[in-house]
Amino acid sequence: MATLRALECLVALVDEGSVTKAAGVLHMSQPALSHQIAALEKELGTPVVERLSRGIRVTAAGRAVAEEARVALAAASRAVQAGRRVGDGLGGRLRIACAETMTAWLLVPVLRRWRTRWPEVELDLMEFTSADRMIEHLMADGTDLVVGPEPTSTSAHVEVLGREEMVLVTSPGHSFADRASVAVEELAGEPFVHYDPENGMGVWIDQFVTAWHIDLTVVLRTRSPRTAAQLAGAGMGVTIVPVSALAGRPSAVVRRLEPRVHRDVLAITMVPSDALVRRFTADLRLRGLPRVNTEARDRLGGGPAAEQ
Repeated sequence: MATLRALECLVALVDEGSVTKAAGVLHMSQPALSHQIAALEKELGTPVVERLSRGIRVTAAGRAVAEEARVALAAASRAVQAGRRVGDGLGGRLRIACAETMTAWLLVPVLRRWRTRWPEVELDLMEFTSADRMIEHLMADGTDLVVGPEPTSTSAHVEVLGREEMVLVTSPGHSFADRASVAVEELAGEPFVHYDPENGMGVWIDQFVTAWHIDLTVVLRTRSPRTAAQLAGAGMGVTIVPVSALAGRPSAVVRRLEPRVHRDVLAITMVPSDALVRRFTADLRLRGLPRVNTEARDRLGGGPAAEQ
């Protein structure tokens, strides 16, 4: 296969009409240029230049090759420029997998900033309800960056972005609505809106109540923490959601658990050195996790509850 350097030498010969001038333009010695041309002729099986007593003459085959070589060299130049821009974090494609509750809560402001400041960067967003499914996607090279809660296990690079509070959600008419907080033990016997086992929250809730030796009275299950909050607000029972699920402001009462319960929010990647991944993660850390007001009697649907 002809090298780009050999094609570059041929184009220079066509443009300059002399080995001496072509070598000078390319900042190489004449023997080195002649070696490249000889290798190209061997590859083609035909001469590309004729050696004359007073210089050289490019053959018809040489001119035909040079015409196509210009296209190849221009494409190679664009490829190098694209690589440099991506390496500098100014272009390319960044694939992000995010826990569904965290898109509006955490990612939207950063995504908006990137769209404005770096419009040449293509952003792909995929939402999941399970941290383990996101890790599977990452390991299969289906995404570059995972943003969400802690998975069961991972060998990828992990950075902690902050801690997210887990809160109790109930209806305005429930007895818990008159309380500043609810003790974890009081969940025993309460009708509870649980999660589908395929949702990471379902696994988390089961582990949480097992650690507290609590038996839940499950009345129904859902795949979405947002839906769970809406169902609890409608009087179907109580539930536990991450504060990120409250970004839509459900008409429900939100109360802190006692003791308070948190989970880590992580950025996970297989390529921590990648410029786009590194910059996006840095922007997430700089922004920090939004705060949500869960003080007594604040109803997320009846007033400003989210603080940025």
